[in-house]
Amino acid sequence: MESALDYYTARALLEWQVELGVTEAILDTPLNRYEVPEAPKKPVAPVAPAAPMQTPVTPKVDPVREAVAALQGVKDLDGLRAAMAAFEHCELKRGARNLVFSDGNPAARVMIIGEAPGREEDREGKPFVGRAGQLLDRMLAAIDMGRDAPMSKDAVYITNVLPWRPPQNRDPKPEEIAMLKPFLERHVEIVAPDVIVLMGNISCQAVLERRGITRLRGNWQEAFGKPVMPMFHPAYLLRQPGAKREAWADLLSLKARLEADS
Repeated sequence: MESALDYYTARALLEWQVELGVTEAILDTPLNRYEVPEAPKKPVAPVAPAAPMQTPVTPKVDPVREAVAALQGVKDLDGLRAAMAAFEHCELKRGARNLVFSDGNPAARVMIIGEAPGREEDREGKPFVGRAGQLLDRMLAAIDMGRDAPMSKDAVYITNVLPWRPPQNRDPKPEEIAMLKPFLERHVEIVAPDVIVLMGNISCQAVLERRGITRLRGNWQEAFGKPVMPMFHPAYLLRQPGAKREAWADLLSLKARLEADS
């Protein structure tokens, strides 16, 4: 679209504005003559994301494998006791007073395997010394046997599945039984009894991998290459005196087996 003013008219108007003192033309948008232009921004190199913090990975320890390794070269009871005392992978050790290893005659024909130490056993460092242990001694005396019998044929050797007392006498956990079973197996190898007596459910679980002492008791089994007799634990007999009849029958079966094999 052509302007409505011709060249000469437009120039005359502009000269007239200059004479009036006009120094700038009015723009479409305001112009700030004092504004400092921003310096061009430098391109920023992209920052690589930080690598996540790596948590050091602690190699997982297999307590069963460590137990087997600890038994390398162990050939006698002193070495076995030292290996058990040095075993650091069972938390029960940290809350127990003593390592409860064994009692009785290592040359005995009968090896009794109990479950775990109680309060009295933990205090004295010997198995079956509380009320249950006193009952066990009376039971053995009834068939002319005992831990203090002078002749090895009449003596017994006593140990437990676990050498340390579980807190509040709770049942041992399966992983605790598993990690300490290699020590029990070597214990049986060293003592080499003619017959093994398992006292209670935990002993049956550890040795026979079965529970249900009311079904197992009185029935001869085999483990570690030895004849095994499951029996009621004396602590159970203290709670259930009516079961002493079955316990007496099991003791007679034990005595008959020993006499037959002698």
